[in-house]
Amino acid sequence: MESNINNNSNYSSPSGEARWGASDINNNSNYSSPSGEARWGASDFKKGQPRWCPGCGDHFFLASLHKALAEIGVAPYDTAVISGIGCSSRLPHYMATYGMNTIHGRAAAIATGAKVANPRLTIWQVSGDGDGLAIGGNHFIHANRRNIDLNMILLNNRIYGLTKGQYSPTSPRGFVSKSSPYGTVEDPFRPAELCFGARGHFFARAVATDTAGTVEVLKAAYEHKGASVCEILQNCVIFNNGTHDLVYTKEGRKKNAIYVRHGEKLVFGENNEYGLVQDGFGVKVVKIGENGVTLDDILVHDAHCQDNTLQLKLAMMTPEDGFPIALGVIRDVEAPTYDAAVHEQIAEVSAQKKYHNFTELLETNDIWEVK
Repeated sequence: MESNINNNSNYSSPSGEARWGASDINNNSNYSSPSGEARWGASDFKKGQPRWCPGCGDHFFLASLHKALAEIGVAPYDTAVISGIGCSSRLPHYMATYGMNTIHGRAAAIATGAKVANPRLTIWQVSGDGDGLAIGGNHFIHANRRNIDLNMILLNNRIYGLTKGQYSPTSPRGFVSKSSPYGTVEDPFRPAELCFGARGHFFARAVATDTAGTVEVLKAAYEHKGASVCEILQNCVIFNNGTHDLVYTKEGRKKNAIYVRHGEKLVFGENNEYGLVQDGFGVKVVKIGENGVTLDDILVHDAHCQDNTLQLKLAMMTPEDGFPIALGVIRDVEAPTYDAAVHEQIAEVSAQKKYHNFTELLETNDIWEVK
C-alpha cells in the first residue's frame, strides 16, 4: 500500500524519539501532529491540489472528510483511504494518509484485505455509484454481508463522469445519456435497499454541500464497528448537473429533506410543521395541528432496531412519492465483525496447536540428522 504521508520524519513519538517503540503504539492520545498540537487538524490530512472540475461535489466531500478525520482524532499513519476507479476515486491522492487507488470495482476487496491483515488501521473505502455498484456491486454486498469493519463511502451522482457521461446503476428510468440516447429502460439500484438486502447493519445519507450533515454521518460511521455505508448525494456539474438540486441547498433541504436522529421525533419542514406517522405497514406525511394530529402521534426514529422495516421505509422515501429525503444515520445496529472473528479464530486454533511457527511444526514429526 502506498504511503501518501508527507514529511513523515516530522511526526514524533510521545518520547520524542525519531523511531517508534512498542510502548508508543498503545498510547494513541500522546501522538502529536507536525505542528506539535495534541489533536490533529484538518490540514494534517490534506495533500496535493485536487484535479476535479470546478463545482464538483467531490470538492465538498473531500473538505468534509478532512474535517471529520480531524475531529475523530485517529492519526494519519493509522488511516488508509482506498478507492477504485472514477472521478471520486482520485480522492486518496489528496489525503496525507496511507492510500491506494486500486482497479475498477475492487476497492472493497482491497480494503477487506488491508483491514484483516492490519486491524489497527482505520479504513475509508471510497467509490462512485458506477465503480461501487456496477462492476463493484458483488464486493459491495459481500462486504456488507460479512460486516467487515470498513467505512464505505458511496459518492452518488447517478452518472459515469470519468468516461464522459454514460448512465450508471443509480440513474433513474428514462435518463438520457451518451449510452442511452433515447432514455434508459431499466430501474436503478437504490443503495439503501441493496445495503439492507445484504443484511447491512449501518446506513447513513448526507448531501455533499451540507458540511455539518456530512461530518456527522462520517463520525457516526467511524464509531460503528462493522461495515458502515454512507451514501453522499452530489451533482456532476458536467454530465448530470442538478440531479440532487432538491436538497443541494440549505433552503431546499428545509423543504425536501428530513434529518433523522436516533431517539428524536421524525419531523421536518421549514418550521418542523410536518411529521411522519405509521399508516398500516407504511408511513405517511401529516401536518401537526391539523385533523387532530399532535406531536405525540409522530414516530420516533429508532436507528438501533434490529428489524429494519421502518428504517428501510425511511431510506426509500423520495419527493416524487410525496415524501422528504431522509438524511442522517438511518440504521446503526451492533453485530459481530468479520475481521475480529477471523483474528479470534486464529488465536483459538493457535492455542490448541502444539506448534506456533514453522520450526515448531517441523519438530512435531520424526527428525533425523544426516551427516
